[in-house]
Amino acid sequence: MAATLVKRAFKYRFYPTEQQVRELLRTFGCVRLVYNSALQAHIDLWRAEERQLDHSATSAMLTGWKRDPKLSFLAEVSSVPLQLTLRHLQTAYTNFFAKRASYPRFKSRKKSRA
Repeated sequence: MAATLVKRAFKYRFYPTEQQVRELLRTFGCVRLVYNSALQAHIDLWRAEERQLDHSATSAMLTGWKRDPKLSFLAEVSSVPLQLTLRHLQTAYTNFFAKRASYPRFKSRKKSRA
């Protein structure tokens, strides 16, 4: 007799406080900045040397960006979403080169987060 697998989904509503809203917007902004900066680094390296960046190289770049006085605010948000966005960019490149997706695009502030 085969076991049946039941999948369930739950939706939860989130009512953030003003402080949580500010922190979320700040985190989203930092994630967008890191993604766009890493994408630009990918593009620049490809145009200059026709070479690709791997995740460890972009992760090292993130560490450097956090140490830069102009980008020191990146160190003030959680590192988990910043590292995850680098993984997402790497997956986007993998899918592009496997012809499963189009070329990765820069993230816009105007796009809805709803």
